[in-house]
Amino acid sequence: MPMQAHEIEALIRESFPDAQITVAGDDGVHMSAMVVDESFRGMNRVQQQRAVYAALKGKMDGANGELHALALTTKAPE
Repeated sequence: MPMQAHEIEALIRESFPDAQITVAGDDGVHMSAMVVDESFRGMNRVQQQRAVYAALKGKMDGANGELHALALTTKAPE
């Protein structure tokens, strides 16, 4: 079953409660997200994105994952 934007945001918000989170996409399968959080300061982009993918709790895992693709942008606040 495809995931909706509010479900993706809720999963990310559990791990990043103070983040600015924007999730876009309307097909429930190919989505994009921007996550801006202070905890990313000092991390490289790969570390930041791994942290967000971990927050998705396996929803992107393998062919049976509920979320097929997530274009992810992460950064610390300016």
